[in-house]
Amino acid sequence: MDRALPAVELRVPTEEDAMNWHRVFNDPDVMEFHGGAPAEISAYEELTARQRRHHAERGFCLFTLLDPADGAVLGFTGAQPWPWDWGPAGEIEIGWRLGRAYWGKGYATAAAQAALASVRAAGIRHVVSLVDARNERSIAVTRRLGMRRAETVITPLGKRTAYCHRLDV
Repeated sequence: MDRALPAVELRVPTEEDAMNWHRVFNDPDVMEFHGGAPAEISAYEELTARQRRHHAERGFCLFTLLDPADGAVLGFTGAQPWPWDWGPAGEIEIGWRLGRAYWGKGYATAAAQAALASVRAAGIRHVVSLVDARNERSIAVTRRLGMRRAETVITPLGKRTAYCHRLDV
């Protein structure tokens, strides 16, 4: 029997969320499948600004994930256009990244389900998720969302194997 998912809150990232994301993701375990090393604050400043633009233009983005009980920033989840010219180029990717302290509690699944509602409301009918083949936790989230593994991709940087999962929404 599945346990109940936790309550989550999503908000469009603020300028301050660049620092929040930097703090929450400043952990080699969190960044293992995202380049290995924590990103500079400037990377999060650019990313949060891009997400505000996505939300204004499209109605969805990578949202800041909050614990509604205390407002703590847990990470992000949401969707954005795939930003590279390799892999599922031209498609909308749903993704998530949480601080290490929040793993294994259902937050990623609950937040991704909420994010899918914003994607549906924007008229998007299909999403993908590209997950490093070694990232068992994220692969489990794709299964809980009902996604199906569709193809294998070798990443240009690092030559890592990743699985592209697909979902009709």
